Amino acid sequence: MYAVIETGGKQYRVMPGDVIRVESLPGEAGSVAEVGRVLAVSSPEGKLLAGAEAAQAKVQATILRHGRARKILVFHFKRKKQYKKTQGHRQGFTELRVETITV
Repeated sequence: MYAVIETGGKQYRVMPGDVIRVESLPGEAGSVAEVGRVLAVSSPEGKLLAGAEAAQAKVQATILRHGRARKILVFHFKRKKQYKKTQGHRQGFTELRVETITV
């Protein structure tokens, strides 16, 4: 059984037991969180439910930890103008373990 969820503007295909990194979510490490919108879910019979049927499904996950990703460098440059600017960025994330998918 799997589900397709949307959180933080991205879509993830998850199964119970999966560990995923999503955009930062509120909550303490160790607490149970209900994950964003459910777009599609496979039923125990193997049928794929989407739309209104999938909207009633719920995906619960445990928050493992919060953190920040590796630094990426952002470099701005304008030719012939001697303009150069370097910035760094570290995106925050929340690591989740999917516990249950209920249809």
